[in-house]
Amino acid sequence: MRICYAVIACVGVAVHGQAQTSNASQSAAVLNAAGAGKAPAVDTSFVAKGNPVIQHKYTADPAALVHDGRVYVYAGHDVAPPGKEFYEMHEWLCFSTTDFVNWQEHPSPLNVKQFTWAKDDAWASQVIERNGKFYWYVAVEHATVRGKAIGVAVSDSPTGPFVDARGSALVTNDMTKAATISWDDIDPTVIIDDDGQAYLFWGNTKCYYAKLKENMTELDGDIQVVDLPAFTEAPWIHKKNGWYYLSYASGFPEKIVYAMSKNIHGPWQYKGILNEIAGNSNTNHQAIIDYKGKSYFIYHNGAINTQGGSFRRSVCVDALRYNRDGTLQRVVMTSEGVTAVKK
Repeated sequence: MRICYAVIACVGVAVHGQAQTSNASQSAAVLNAAGAGKAPAVDTSFVAKGNPVIQHKYTADPAALVHDGRVYVYAGHDVAPPGKEFYEMHEWLCFSTTDFVNWQEHPSPLNVKQFTWAKDDAWASQVIERNGKFYWYVAVEHATVRGKAIGVAVSDSPTGPFVDARGSALVTNDMTKAATISWDDIDPTVIIDDDGQAYLFWGNTKCYYAKLKENMTELDGDIQVVDLPAFTEAPWIHKKNGWYYLSYASGFPEKIVYAMSKNIHGPWQYKGILNEIAGNSNTNHQAIIDYKGKSYFIYHNGAINTQGGSFRRSVCVDALRYNRDGTLQRVVMTSEGVTAVKK
């Protein structure tokens, strides 16, 4: 990241004990030259040099959205200090690109503090657009209800600012009875089906799903459990050519596996491993998108920090390929990443 300072000026400072004079017009001219007193312009563009694509910050649990010819990647921000062997995450970040090489970081659009009912832990999330608004589903630690919870924020722009859409959690741990742990309500993923019905999937040890009302901020009906083998966490739901794909993290350390169905309600056919264990990270978390005629697999690894990479992770992008029968080829993780997308 590069910071560009256009003008640095001091007005009325003392030099060797003598005041340096400045009249009002001179002061105004200086302020105008500096942008009417605004903070210096910050250039947040950067060029990816292979994988990981983001190397100036630790980023994890990526989600992706294609909107208006641009790819937006949303990620949690790992800030665990050296020696701390657990997750420390307080905000979510947003990056965008048109070619997967030239990137723009957008000012931090969402922080846990914006959910007054939440305590901490900016865990996995996903953004989706509906009717010109952008809904950001997030996993956090609830302040008063035991365990993790899912909230939703809303904005008129994919880069924010986002605000709490409800003033309360969408899902709390006491709403899911299939698991007894306090962290089973994490990792939300959302899809709007061809008929306009939206669905929310989420979970740890158990995969849950429920319909969403058209307002995208309320559940519409009962919470269901998806029957999947060896489900750990990190579901991602997408649809292509009449097939629903539900990919998720399995085992520990985690591999990404997937299942397919012709119906979003199942039954789901388990298809096996999609992505092997990511380098130097016990966890993995994926996003799958189509962009300009190609498919992409976005995930994290621990490549930058050779010690403690599981808690200081980094977003990567590699190619995703489909077979003729709709099944997925295993993702080949590379250090080179993907080539620039032609405009």
